[in-house]
Amino acid sequence: MIGDTRVLLGRSLRHIARSPDTIITTAIMPIALLLLFVFVFGGAIETGSAEYVDYLLPGILIITIASGISYTAYRLFLDLQGGIFERFQSMPIARSAVLWAHVLTSLVANLISLVVVVLVALLMGFRTSADVLGWLAVLGILVIFTLALTWIAVIPGLTAKSVDGASAFAYPLVFLPFVSSAFVPTETMPAPVRAFAENQPVTSIVDTLRNLFAGQPVGTGIWTALAWCVGILVVAWVFATMVYKRKIS
Repeated sequence: MIGDTRVLLGRSLRHIARSPDTIITTAIMPIALLLLFVFVFGGAIETGSAEYVDYLLPGILIITIASGISYTAYRLFLDLQGGIFERFQSMPIARSAVLWAHVLTSLVANLISLVVVVLVALLMGFRTSADVLGWLAVLGILVIFTLALTWIAVIPGLTAKSVDGASAFAYPLVFLPFVSSAFVPTETMPAPVRAFAENQPVTSIVDTLRNLFAGQPVGTGIWTALAWCVGILVVAWVFATMVYKRKIS
């Protein structure tokens, strides 16, 4: 299976290399939001002693991932409708290799987009006190979160009736960080909105990333963030695998 997945992953990555606009398009919206909120709204938002770009970046990274995984559903839908799955099933390769190739392609493409966004943030004044372990922890959380959302993307990619339907599912995921601590402290929100914001996964993940970047203690927050990421990953993987098996049976 590993060899088959590696070959199919190379095929998918070559497609991305031939059309880099996919990664550019994925990064454009998060970068636009970063510019808008830092240079237009940042002066009006109180975040304590932290520079607003430092406060904002973790949430922008989450939005980057949410935007990027819509392309996973899109590519999966096109392969399914184009008969690629049927052709590969007639060959002596592991059936799951096709699906894993799409998932790993999503991971690679999203990591490239995240690097682009971080580089832009550095040009805008983002600074971090994180050491090597802190950066590795940030990378680990982003990787797990990307895999979790990617497996969610697999489900509409396999079940959608149209290209628009395959990619439109990402819109609520992109909106979710706006009702979290990503842009403003939750203390400033009305009570019902604050209750939701403080108990949804994005807030714990964003707060953990922010503390890691700042070189501050993360406490038990990192375990809450990891629990959300791993929990979503496992549930999404189970449902996506079930849908895939029904689709190819």
